[in-house]
Amino acid sequence: MTIDWNSFTPWASLAGGVIIGIAAAMFILLNGRIAGISGVLGGLLKPVRGDISWRAAFIAGLLGAPLLYALFTEVPRPRIDAGYLGLIAAGLLVGIGTRYGSGCTSGHGVCGISRLSPRSLVATATFMLAGFVTVFVARHLIGA
Repeated sequence: MTIDWNSFTPWASLAGGVIIGIAAAMFILLNGRIAGISGVLGGLLKPVRGDISWRAAFIAGLLGAPLLYALFTEVPRPRIDAGYLGLIAAGLLVGIGTRYGSGCTSGHGVCGISRLSPRSLVATATFMLAGFVTVFVARHLIGA
């Protein structure tokens, strides 16, 4: 394995992680809510009166922040080494997994682990293990 040193950005990554951590902590301290994307979005799909505006603002921020960022700098173009069928299958599997796991990586991995939730520790370990196995199988066994 080699590292692409031109794409290695430890300080920007650290800053991003700190900002995400502060935002998640503020969200739970000020609003009493977990900043799990699947839960926030799921609440919009089954709207409850008086619970829509903050969820819509949260999702608007997720979509608007990259657009705002793009006004000031060039957005890196992602490289996706999968076809449409693979992306659709991956999206469906992630959606099913977040439903069965009662949350997503942001809810369990960022918010749950910081609260020392045993369920979130198990869920995050499962997410990571599934990712490791998937990459191993795709790259080394079937050669995708």
